[in-house]
Amino acid sequence: MGVVLTPIVEPQPIALGDLRDRMLAVDGNGELYQFLALIRLRDGTPLADATGRVTSHLSGLFFRTTRLMAEHGVKLVFVFDGAPPKQKLAELDRRRAVKAEFEHARADAIARGDLEQAYSKATMTSKLTREMVGEARELLRLLGLPVIQAPSEGEAQAAHMARAGLVWAAASKDYDTLLFGAPRLLRFLTISGREFLPSQGTFRPLVPEVLDLESQLARWNITREALIDLALLVGTDFNDGVHGIGPKKALKLVQQYGRIEAMPDDVQRAVGEVGPLREIYLHPAVSDAGVIAFGEPDIDGIVKFLCDERQFSRERVTDALARAFPPPRLF
Repeated sequence: MGVVLTPIVEPQPIALGDLRDRMLAVDGNGELYQFLALIRLRDGTPLADATGRVTSHLSGLFFRTTRLMAEHGVKLVFVFDGAPPKQKLAELDRRRAVKAEFEHARADAIARGDLEQAYSKATMTSKLTREMVGEARELLRLLGLPVIQAPSEGEAQAAHMARAGLVWAAASKDYDTLLFGAPRLLRFLTISGREFLPSQGTFRPLVPEVLDLESQLARWNITREALIDLALLVGTDFNDGVHGIGPKKALKLVQQYGRIEAMPDDVQRAVGEVGPLREIYLHPAVSDAGVIAFGEPDIDGIVKFLCDERQFSRERVTDALARAFPPPRLF
């Protein structure tokens, strides 16, 4: 989920056409979760092949990626999570509990015949397995796209690559990428232009947006270290935050006091030990991505992987491939 900064940030909208020839480090796990959440049947059941294997993540990954390549010339590098920091384990347990609650709610909705409610609840039950990630990585390999394995948080690795100048921006929905030091964060790398809101059962319009870290810090008149403290006050994947403190109040506090250690005693006690939490963002586990190399697509391999093995429409797949890899490259 990440930290909530929406009330205080000022992103700049960007057209997909302005991303042509830009290289982006994409939060692979985040993308797959989106596809698993939204690409479902009317009752919330995910897409699956004849054997029952879920294919929603592969459908979204293949068709969105090939469209971004074909229509907008975007160069995509996918980064996948490694082992989470120990401080995140409590958050992961909480997410599992929430998913279980929504699974029960979906079952109740199906029993009532309320398919709209069933779909809404199902979007919050997605489970990304190791096997699904492996399938996604194999599809990307067949497409000739680079895949980077992060030692820990994928967003930290993407931010590291952006700081090193290997990519133009880190692409993720989560603001945590800024805390990890990404100089530029691209949010909502989507073609559909809308996002489903499960709590309301409706969609809202979306446009891609860019956040420049230095510009945001200058507007707030704080440092990146203060931004991290702001996030710790609000709550992150690694701590609960302080009850009653949202982004706007947290911003005022760091502007006034600078560091949590200088804040009132009750705030300090509520946050707890901040040193190890800061270290997660300031010195995350990352690896040197080296030279990022794109390969040639394995067209026959893609068709076999998607159509022969997972019953994707051969016509849709070959049409998408022809657009993304036009002649003479394809034939």
